[in-house]
Order: sequence, then C-alpha cells, then structure tokens
Amino acid sequence: MFGGVNLRVLWSFVRPHRWVLALGIVLGLATTGATLATPMVTRSLLDGLASTNSSGTPIGQWVWLLVALLLAGAGFGLAQWMLLGRLAETIVLDARSAMVRRLFRVRLGELARRPGGELVTRVTSDTVLLREAAGSVVELVNGVVGIGGALVLMALLDGVLLATTLAAMIVVMIVFALLMPGISRAQKSAQAAVGRMGGSLEGALRAIRTVKASRAEERESARIIAEAEASRNQSVRAVRIEAVAWTVAGSGLQLAILLILAIGAARVGTGALAVSGLVAFLLYAFGLMDPVSQLSQSITHLQAGIAAAARIREIDGLEVERTGGVVVPRRETPAALSFRNVTARHAPAAPPAVAGVDLDIAARGHTAIVGPSGAGKTTLFSLMLGFVTPTGGELVLGGTPLASLPLAEVRRRIVYVEQDTPLVSGTLRENVLYTDPDAGEAAVWAALAAVRLDERARSLELGLDTPMANAVVSGGERQRIALARALVSDPEILLLDEATAQLDGLTEAAVQEAVRRVARTGAVVTIAHRLSTVVDADRIVVMEAGAVRAAGTHAELLASDALYRDLVRALKIDTGPAPDLIAS
Repeated sequence: MFGGVNLRVLWSFVRPHRWVLALGIVLGLATTGATLATPMVTRSLLDGLASTNSSGTPIGQWVWLLVALLLAGAGFGLAQWMLLGRLAETIVLDARSAMVRRLFRVRLGELARRPGGELVTRVTSDTVLLREAAGSVVELVNGVVGIGGALVLMALLDGVLLATTLAAMIVVMIVFALLMPGISRAQKSAQAAVGRMGGSLEGALRAIRTVKASRAEERESARIIAEAEASRNQSVRAVRIEAVAWTVAGSGLQLAILLILAIGAARVGTGALAVSGLVAFLLYAFGLMDPVSQLSQSITHLQAGIAAAARIREIDGLEVERTGGVVVPRRETPAALSFRNVTARHAPAAPPAVAGVDLDIAARGHTAIVGPSGAGKTTLFSLMLGFVTPTGGELVLGGTPLASLPLAEVRRRIVYVEQDTPLVSGTLRENVLYTDPDAGEAAVWAALAAVRLDERARSLELGLDTPMANAVVSGGERQRIALARALVSDPEILLLDEATAQLDGLTEAAVQEAVRRVARTGAVVTIAHRLSTVVDADRIVVMEAGAVRAAGTHAELLASDALYRDLVRALKIDTGPAPDLIAS
C-alpha cells in the first residue's frame, strides 16, 4: 500500500525521535486499554444490577472503576496528544533545518536548473504534510491495537457476532487497499503542481518590472493560476477517493452494527447470549467506529506524508560544494591568482565554457576582462570563487592550489560584487557587514563614504539600523551598498561584475577612486562593459570562445587585436592618438 522505499524515507525523519515515538505509543496503548476495559466493566455492572435485585450485592465498586477508567484514559490521552504535537513540530523543524543548511551548500549549477520557488515549497508546504504523517504513525498503531484488542474481547463474548463483524471489516479493508494507491498518486501530483506554481510565481515577481512593462500581467497570472488549478484538481481527486474510503468504512461498520443487533437479539432470545453480553458487544462495535475512522485518516495522512517525504529527500540528491581543505598562510607572490591550462563545463555533457585558459592576475593593480557574450568571462569569476569546479588544469591562489583550500577561506580572500547587486534581509548595517561581520563602525562609514552613500545613510530615521525591507532604495543605491559591502572587508582580490553600471558620473568617479585605492594594495578584476572601466584598467584580457585571445594595455590591444578594436568601436571609447586603428 505504501511501498517499502517510501516508508523508509518517512522513517528516516522519525528515527532520531524513536524513543519519544515509543513513549507516545505506550501512552496510546494505555488510553486504548482503558477504552477497551470499559465495556467489560459495564457488563459486570449490568450483571451486578441483576444480582442486586436478588441478593442485594453493591455495585458501587463497578461505578468507581468506570470513573477511574474514564479519568485514566483522559489523562493518558492528554499526555499523548501533547507529546505527539511536540514530536511532530520537532520533526518538521529538523527537516526544515536540514533542508535549509543543505540548500545553502548545493552547487550553483544544481540550483540554477531548478526554480527557486519550487525549492521553497519543499521547505514550507511539504514539511507541513510531514508533520501530519508523523502524528499519524502513532494514531495508526493505536488504531490497529484498538481494533485488535476489541476483536479479541469480542471473541470472548460471542464468536458468531465476531464473525459478522469480521466479514464487514474485511470488505472495508479490501476497498481501502484498492483506493489508497490512487490517493497517493493524487497527493504527489498535487504537491508537484504546488511546487511548479511556487517556482513560476517566484520568477514572475522577480521580473515584475519586465512583466508590467510588457503588459504581461494577465498572461503570467493565467500561467500561475493554471498550476494552482492543476493542484486543486489533483487535491479534489484525492478528496473524492478519501470520501469514498471513509464512507465505505463508516457504512460498513454501521451495517455490521445492524446485523449484530438482529443476530444478537435472536441469540438472546434462544438463551445463547446474555443481555449484558450483547450490550458489551455493541459497545465494542460502536467503539470500533472511532479507531477504524482514525485508521483510515491516518492512512491518508501517511500517503500525503510519504509523498512529501520523498520530495523532501530529493534535496539530498542535489550535489553540494566540496568540503575540507587546509588553511595555509598567505604568501607574497607576483600573481594573486593563476589559471593553469584550466578547462571547465557547466554540465558533464556540455561543451567547455572555458578551455585551456592560462592567465595570471597580478597581485596589485586593476585587470579588466572583456569579450563578446558567451566568451567565458563570468565562468572565470565562477572558477575563482569555487562556484564551478575545473574539469582540467588548476587554479592557484597566492601560491597555493585553490582546490586544497577551504571554500570559506577562498571566499574570505576573494570578495565578489555581482551585477544584480541584491540586498539581503536585515538592516543597512547588516548589509554592509555581510561579507565581514567583524568590521567596526568606522570601517562601515568609510566604505559608505567611498561610494558617496554616507549622507544618505545619516538621513535615514534609524541610520545604519534602518531595515532595508522598509526603505525605498533605488537601483544605484543598491549597487553602492553592494560595493560598500565589498570595500569594508579590505579584500585580497576584488571581483566586480560591472558594478558601476547604474551609477551617475560623480558617484562613479568616487567609486573608481575607491577601486584604485584597493588596486594599490590588492588585485581588482572587473568584467567590463563600460568605457571608463576598460580605459582605466592596468591590464585588459580579451576573451573569445572560452579562451584568452589577447592581453595587454588599451593602447597595445588597439594596435594588435582586431576583436578588441571591434569591442572598442561597440563601446564607443575615445581611443586618443590612434583613431586610424578603429577605422581599420
């Protein structure tokens, strides 16, 4: 019904808490035991009433025993409920914590192939279904024990009536066995549709300016709502199957009770069964309705939980970044970072994004990387930061093979400002200190002053403690905050992916001066698309088709490289004393 592999997946989440689960089962068994004892005590009470009329035997002891069973069952049930509620929430927390930690260690290539919204639903909605499944494990055990115990005691009361009950239950079990796979498939399809919906919505909101500018609100809404409708349709299908299953379960038991009344009355009439025995048997039959209903709901919750657990466990299949490495003292070398015959692919079967790259990044100075789209510029940055692993050759950072260093050490020494310049959740202070949380207040203000953002920060009501979620921040200000985040850490190598694209002339000049200050003591590497960036660089590297085509100063490349001249013409750079080279 569930599948051994899927059950093992669900058990992997529950196993660390198996002793708490065992205690919950014990409390459930105690509650079930009190419930099962009640009809037998009731029968003794009825027999006592009959004997009291003839002998005057007191029945108070049976009444007090019934009260004690009621209180004990309520107490055990309350304790179990609270314990299982805490257990379920703990399992959800563990699953979410494990997924969040792993997602932040997954390789960028793996994340890029999946919509972010779909991964978010694994952490949010799928774990809620896991919580329901965790509690249903104990309910399932309680239901089985309750049904089994009731049937044993019913057998002691009357075998004929037991056979009638069993016949009805067998029919119910057959129907459930036939319906459960359909519920599982529908639940899994519904959850998959929710994941797709989350991915589509997340992507559309991220590109909301483009959506609005393209008058695509209705198209995007229709596309996302289509996934919501698909989820709804699959969920409705699951609900229909569940409704049939529960109706069959309830109707089967009600039919069994009617048969028990009819057959039991006949047996009482013949003297084969006492009235007290029939009452006790009926109490057990009525008592079966709750565990059978509980059992059916537990099975459906398990089906949904198992499907969710399988989706959650898919996160474990994502390839994570390498771990390990040894921190070695930084050495003074002419090249801050070297590429030695480096080849890299973004997927195993993909063509090389870069091939046979040999390149030294000077320990001091500004290096600009230029080239047409697809030349491999961004891949070089990804290799430097360990986002992409070389399939051939090696990178050397400060005289040490980059692959032998921990990634955290690599990213401490190499600071990156990406083109999109996203802000992280938190205050302005937390954003500026994101790369170097230990930097002091003076370093924060110095970095903000370097990008001409210090006056704007002082004008905010809460200053550095202003939450970015509540502040109106322009694209240029976002870019300057990202630059300040990099400057506050005094990096060994600063990587800029056209990080001045949205700045005005005055601010860009101030930022370029800050970049020059960094370049006097460290290395600055820029992916260049702007005129000023190319002209001001100490060295320019020209990339084409994943390889280094040429390298030199602006004047040298104008004289020696045709592709660079084409790029210069496209950028409309004032070439100074060599205009004839552009026209050639």
